Amino acid sequence: MVNKGQSLARQCFQREVEQPDEQIHLERAALYLAQEDYPELDVEAYVKALDALAAAVKERSPQSSYPLKIIQAINHYLYDELGFVGNTADYYDPRNSFLNEVIDRRTGIPITLSLVYLAIAQRVGLPMVGINMPGHFLIRPVIDEAEICVDAFHQGEILFPQDCEERLAQVYGHPVELKPAFLQAVSKRQYLARMLTNLKVTYSNQGKLEQTLAAIDRLLLLFPDTPLELRDRGIVYYHLDRATEAQHDLESYLTLVPTAIDAPVIQRLLKTIKKGVV
Repeated sequence: MVNKGQSLARQCFQREVEQPDEQIHLERAALYLAQEDYPELDVEAYVKALDALAAAVKERSPQSSYPLKIIQAINHYLYDELGFVGNTADYYDPRNSFLNEVIDRRTGIPITLSLVYLAIAQRVGLPMVGINMPGHFLIRPVIDEAEICVDAFHQGEILFPQDCEERLAQVYGHPVELKPAFLQAVSKRQYLARMLTNLKVTYSNQGKLEQTLAAIDRLLLLFPDTPLELRDRGIVYYHLDRATEAQHDLESYLTLVPTAIDAPVIQRLLKTIKKGVV
């Protein structure tokens, strides 16, 4: 149920993600996510911008619907003509996580550039899905015989499984075994959660508590009662001097995972909170 006290953007996001996963409009949900930071954002205008990008790719595509040909057409238009690029200079800039900024600035991080790519591919008849590879988000065509992934952050580079393993080694600085789970498709909720987790980490590292709280709140709309998010929200509430809410979330965390490795630390924090609550 939508809380009437929420911002319009939050209400729209909540309505979108309360639908069955297959009915969630991923780009709109991502734009509602951005709208909290950009209240004047025109969601429909950006959906139309994605429509226009796809129309331009269609004009440049060969008659053949062969997946690799479509991927080549998308790559040529996005990266060669328009100059979309992965933001290596300022990877943790929050703007990299907002779809409107990625479209406007033509720069982003793997998950948001992938979202632009997915939106175009879907519109030109090549359904693709996000891939839950740790440390570096990828996409792949929804084709039974296809064992390729596309790296939207690196100019739409096509990767085979061995290439994915090498990319993992680059991310972590040492060899990492490519497990089947690393190439599993993500649901739309999981996709949005990964975007929000990026924002949460970025804002937390910058000490922006209100923005960190907003990211966690939306993560809990996607996946209610997630223990680690309840714990983290409780800690943020504590630092915002919202003791009652902090106590509620931290007690909920311990109820859900009473044997958590950090349970003694959380119990001590709760004692501190209760001493100050009148």
